[in-house]
Amino acid sequence: MPRTTVQLFHHAIDLLLAKDMAGFIALFAGDGVMEFPFAPAGQPNRLAGRAALHDYLIGYPNVLDIREITDVTVHETVDPAVVVTEFTAAGVVVATGKPYQLRYIAVLTGRDGHLVHYRDYWNPQAAQELLNGGLVQS
Repeated sequence: MPRTTVQLFHHAIDLLLAKDMAGFIALFAGDGVMEFPFAPAGQPNRLAGRAALHDYLIGYPNVLDIREITDVTVHETVDPAVVVTEFTAAGVVVATGKPYQLRYIAVLTGRDGHLVHYRDYWNPQAAQELLNGGLVQS
């Protein structure tokens, strides 16, 4: 099991590419939080706890088939528990077969080998266009 936040991030990417959402969710502490500061109206901007993460994320591969993650940069901070990451996810929108590519910035905080906070920044307008007006929902 990864121990540092940097290791957790890289393992999370591997799990996303493997479409192992249960494994991705298991990286979070039981009370872990995922936030989407740019979430559009009608979409959650905060998920707290593994149950909420599961309900929201478990069907993600049925919406987006992420096939590669490129342009990965990890910025370590003065707090060793916190990293800022940049990456591009690319794949296919499952419902339409259209290509999907979006740039992300994420701020992750780890503690005791688990993610306790994941703040996910992305362009909601681009995501809505790619997904024909609908963001990932389970």
